[in-house]
Amino acid sequence: MGSKTKLLGQIAECSTDLKFDRVFDPFAGSGIVSYMFKARGYSVRSNDHMAMNSIAADAMIANSHCLLPYEITEEISRIDGNFNGYISKTFNDLYFSDQDNSFLDSARLYIEENLNGYEKSIAITALVRSCLKKRPRGIFTYTGNRYGDGRRDLEIDLRQHFVEQTSHINAAIFDNGNESSASKGNALDIEPLKDELVYLDPPYFSPHSDNDYVRRYHFVEGLAISWEGLELQESTKTKKFKSYKTPFSTRVGTYEAFELMLEKYKNNPILLSYSSNSLPNKEDLLAMFRNGGREAEVKSVDHVYSFGTQKTVPNGQRNRVQEYIFVVQ
Repeated sequence: MGSKTKLLGQIAECSTDLKFDRVFDPFAGSGIVSYMFKARGYSVRSNDHMAMNSIAADAMIANSHCLLPYEITEEISRIDGNFNGYISKTFNDLYFSDQDNSFLDSARLYIEENLNGYEKSIAITALVRSCLKKRPRGIFTYTGNRYGDGRRDLEIDLRQHFVEQTSHINAAIFDNGNESSASKGNALDIEPLKDELVYLDPPYFSPHSDNDYVRRYHFVEGLAISWEGLELQESTKTKKFKSYKTPFSTRVGTYEAFELMLEKYKNNPILLSYSSNSLPNKEDLLAMFRNGGREAEVKSVDHVYSFGTQKTVPNGQRNRVQEYIFVVQ
């Protein structure tokens, strides 16, 4: 949800005329933009309010050298599959088979007891990615396997996924010669640094749909931190936990958050990604920049969201939008 993978070329192009020495990505999400800027040689600060994303950034953006040894990957994948822990008991018959649930229980316990640092981040990220690959549509807003279509990702078990995902993550780790970092926190509380490009990709507010990432990814977010400190909503069919508080869940909160961000980053070059079907709209955002004494150039890119089609809109028209990239020197 919200990944900028297909827009990386345009984002990189928009940054070429800006002057900066490093990059701050306070709403990093999947971390793909942070990773792109790391690949372009910059020091990157990657932040997100979800643990699964900040752990993935720790594994592949902050980390430049450490790999998860093959021997450990194999040991985890061959772990005894008869352990019925929290996942097996809480999420029985909801998302995965008994065997897969037991593997998750065993693997998560092994990781907690035996790994630390970047090795731990790689292993947790591999588990998270395995669950997303195995799950039809990659989300946890429904139970069962109603969207199964026989593809390989849905047929192989989580043990095999874990081995494959660990290999992919190891292959993605590289050193660009600069130090990067990953954090989990409220983006609005983190101060920018001098000569730092701020890439803003906050949750898109729309009166037509929600931007609740927790509702879609609650299971893997919980898995990332073993549900520690989370308030599970037992009465819900999906066994989700109470969503994180965010100003971007309401119109008023979203506008206030934008005003705060533009004030906080008034001395930094900015790239802002936003959608044409969201609020504030393009004119509102341009006015906000002008009120702060700055002018923004806007690049428009045709974009189609990968899922989330509303039944009330024929042919997925609501998913066909303009993606705006605001460029501010």
